[in-house]
Amino acid sequence: QVQLVESGGGLVQAGGSLRLSCAASGRTFSTYAMGWFRQAPGKEREFVAGITWSGLTTYTADSVKGRFTISRDNAKNTVYLQMNSLKPEDTAVYYCIAGNSNSITTLQAASGYWGQGTQVTVSS
Repeated sequence: QVQLVESGGGLVQAGGSLRLSCAASGRTFSTYAMGWFRQAPGKEREFVAGITWSGLTTYTADSVKGRFTISRDNAKNTVYLQMNSLKPEDTAVYYCIAGNSNSITTLQAASGYWGQGTQVTVSS
């Protein structure tokens, strides 16, 4: 059974940093794209970042570009989201997604396996 477990969320002041981790089990994800979505209360789900299996190709949404960085460690079946210069508008539940292919475009369509989410709250 495929399982994704996120960690690293919490409460931080504006301007602070957090690093989210997503550990995958039940399948080797080293040849698949992985990424992160977020959803704030009353807002649509947003695709935040994605990364191909090699790590050579990444995508970050304009809303977080220059502040968030996605990376992965295939030996640990783990993907990370480093979040710097956090803003109150970054407050959301952040979800990890693991794709069924190496396509970030497919991830953006929300096709894959999902974690349970981790809350990130940024205070002003």
